[in-house]
Amino acid sequence: MELPKSYLAYELKEYSNEPGRAKIVEKEIRPLKKGEVLVRIHSGSINPSDLMFMRGLYGIKKKLPVVPGFEGSGVVVKSGGGWRANSLLGKPVACISPNKGDGPYAEYMITDGYSCIPLNKETTLEQGACLFVNPITAWALLDQVIREKHKAYVQTGAASALGKMLLRLSNKKKIPGIHIVRRKEQVDLLKSLGAEYVLDSSSPNFDRELRVTANKLGATILLDAVAGEITGRALAAMPYGSKCVVYGALSEEPITFHPGLGIFQDKKLEGFWLSSWMPAQSPFRLWRITSEVRSLLGKEFQTEIAARIPLKEADKAIQEYSQNMTRGKVLISTGWNP
Repeated sequence: MELPKSYLAYELKEYSNEPGRAKIVEKEIRPLKKGEVLVRIHSGSINPSDLMFMRGLYGIKKKLPVVPGFEGSGVVVKSGGGWRANSLLGKPVACISPNKGDGPYAEYMITDGYSCIPLNKETTLEQGACLFVNPITAWALLDQVIREKHKAYVQTGAASALGKMLLRLSNKKKIPGIHIVRRKEQVDLLKSLGAEYVLDSSSPNFDRELRVTANKLGATILLDAVAGEITGRALAAMPYGSKCVVYGALSEEPITFHPGLGIFQDKKLEGFWLSSWMPAQSPFRLWRITSEVRSLLGKEFQTEIAARIPLKEADKAIQEYSQNMTRGKVLISTGWNP
């Protein structure tokens, strides 16, 4: 296959929330190093972490200019050599961007061979573009619930794509969950997906309902995607010795944590970040996890695609996702199909 010398990419020029921070540019394909692969991109997925990254508020800051996006999918069209990279040649893959390089909001992306997961025939490239961030985070969070022997869990942001994955996976594994949302229509949505306990945080009875339900189920771990006021409120209503695992900050507000919760009720706060969790896993464990995740993509980890927007309209895609994250995933599509 003959490769072009250049390709189109959506390149970030400055970290900000202002229009014009990123432009469609033409970039040259650089030579590959050993272990690297060149992926012809089919789709790049937009997540809350991508929005935070583009504003300069995420845990990773790359040297500018850079192509944003943390996960995508495509076909490996060139290898820089090495066993892993060579074994992927010609295969459809889910892929994540390198820590110091360009992401998948482009026609091509260079990444490490170990940052790619081959897709089976049952997994479409669209679903593959959403395989890493949400499914693996949901798997890891529920695995923590199981390993630490919590009888049940509470989650905020339950109507999000990741929240719905947690709901479906915990139902499959028969682990009770209490799902916190912000609107009445989200209560109905989650109940239609099989949730038994859904609480609306805007309800005047929210705190009492959470206290009663959490004590009844023995829910001693809070999986928090929102931060801000709701974190402290939820933790205060949970049983003695409960803990909160913060993995997102959708509210962009500081957490209110009364010192009495830690002193008198032995309650704790900790964080979860996929970017530091994944390197801490052994290669065999990661292989086992990704194999299970792939097997669940058709149901428990299925991602609802709300929109597929061409690369040249990437600004529109970012705006559309940021305005309604719970509607489903927005993909930036190159328009290429193998």
